[in-house]
Amino acid sequence: MSDLISKLVTNVFRSSVYWPNIQWTDVLEIVILTVIVYQLLKWINNTKAWMLLRGILVLAIFVLVAYILELHTILYLVSHSVAVLATIVIIVFQPELRRALEKLGEKQFLASMIPFESKNENVRFSDVTKEDLINASFEMGKYKTGALIVVEQAIKLTEYESTGIQVDAMVSRQLILNIFEHNTPLHDGAVIMRGDRIVAATCYLPLSDSTDISKDLGTRHRAALGLSEVSDALVIVVSEETGNVSLAQEGKLSRNVTENELRSRLTSIQDKAGADTTFKKVIKRLKGRVKNEKKANK
Repeated sequence: MSDLISKLVTNVFRSSVYWPNIQWTDVLEIVILTVIVYQLLKWINNTKAWMLLRGILVLAIFVLVAYILELHTILYLVSHSVAVLATIVIIVFQPELRRALEKLGEKQFLASMIPFESKNENVRFSDVTKEDLINASFEMGKYKTGALIVVEQAIKLTEYESTGIQVDAMVSRQLILNIFEHNTPLHDGAVIMRGDRIVAATCYLPLSDSTDISKDLGTRHRAALGLSEVSDALVIVVSEETGNVSLAQEGKLSRNVTENELRSRLTSIQDKAGADTTFKKVIKRLKGRVKNEKKANK
């Protein structure tokens, strides 16, 4: 009797509950799709694409109402306009789409997986250049000399470099102060810095379309924020009105930073590969063990 009851319970349980056959590839697909959806939503939230998403939702509700009311003419026009609307979206949001692809292909992303670079290649600019940049920025702020300095990272700024005058000189405090001195030929516009060299001056930068910028900020800050929205560059701004030093990076503006804050931000981008990965640490430990073994054998 007990065997009959156990068989009955087992059969009922098996028939009412579905147990899928989950493999490791299914779990991998779920993780990949989760990361993609999260990054897509994060990108949409930080760009004008959020307004596009809201517009698409409104349009979807309108189409749903037309479908329920059987408005055939509207449904016909919508069905034949999808391809045109997709093309328009690509054209309108071309800067955002380009930035997303550039972000995906940045060297830091690949360097974290392929860390076989020499120590010299990993450094964008020297400590001397960093200190000269900090000293020049706050010295100009002291005398309220307006300045706009672009520190290039992985994304090359050739298109903006071509709008200015070629300089190709080593970075120094004296050179930066001389460039942004009032009534000099190169003081207007931005300076683009690549590595330890200033490659161009009087460069024109794209202005930001953001409506969140404070009204008391001028064109210099809007240009710094605009470039940071379409590239990975760090832009240093010295206000001509207040003498405050600000930083623009990844579409965000940090106002009235201190010397230590500027030094910290420059240090964070000084190393191309970024923080050491676990793999790098393992390689370093293995190298250290080999050296110690060689010394012990000697």
